[in-house]
Amino acid sequence: MREQAIKLQVVEKTLSDSEGPFELFALFLREDAPNKWDLLISSDWARADKKSALNTIVSEVQKVLSEPEQLMLSRVVVLEKDDAALNALQSAMHVEHGMAEISDSDFNGLPIKHAFLITSKRETS
Repeated sequence: MREQAIKLQVVEKTLSDSEGPFELFALFLREDAPNKWDLLISSDWARADKKSALNTIVSEVQKVLSEPEQLMLSRVVVLEKDDAALNALQSAMHVEHGMAEISDSDFNGLPIKHAFLITSKRETS
């Protein structure tokens, strides 16, 4: 999935430039579904209009991932600003437009089987 995560870096950068910054843009392997990954995102613009944001994100993902690669994605989840998982990741890892890989870890009670963090940062005022 690393190759797909690298491709998704392009999506994250493109959307950051056109729509606004992300607090989180990351791929997580689902524990309950082998080979199914969730794309977790958090940003002010995505929370403002989730339906439109999801359509925009999916459209950009479809531009960079092949159909078989797209089938590895289970869902896109927009996290709220006060989400405990978001806060735990932001406290533990800071990366922006990059790549941090995590496996078999626990962040403040958040179990992570495997993840690729492309952006994980606290919003600065």
